[in-house]
Amino acid sequence: MQLVKSTKLLVATAALGLALSAVAADVPKDAVLLTPGDFKWKPSAQVAGLERAAMIGDDTKPGPYLFRTKFPPNFKLQAHGHPDERRYTIVSGTWYIGWGKKFDESKLIALPAGSFYTEPAKIPHFVATRDDGAVIEISGTGPSSQLWVDPAHAPKKK
Repeated sequence: MQLVKSTKLLVATAALGLALSAVAADVPKDAVLLTPGDFKWKPSAQVAGLERAAMIGDDTKPGPYLFRTKFPPNFKLQAHGHPDERRYTIVSGTWYIGWGKKFDESKLIALPAGSFYTEPAKIPHFVATRDDGAVIEISGTGPSSQLWVDPAHAPKKK
């Protein structure tokens, strides 16, 4: 009886392995395929209090990049810009964006999960989250960085 159970388990394991290898064989060699469990969340090197998961490329180097950033609840980022045009998708939470050289609560526009927008290069803007925080997907072509309107507002790195 034990031999029958072991044989069935072995056959089931082999079948699963073949099925998974068949699926993996269909994924092109240069494709990027990530599920949420694959993301490697790390503290942001640019802004303390944020977490980032790189998906494609490196925003500090030339070439395309794509990453997700977790913004905690009630977070504010003062006016800044970026040298490159960026594209944003709000994955979860509500994201608040405003444009101008000074953080102005009255200019914030609420973008719920599923929203998308672009930021032209070098245009000052400011962002915030409320009680639910937000996860944002950001893409562009590097190298990129933050260009602070007032360098005193640059977040302190950990």
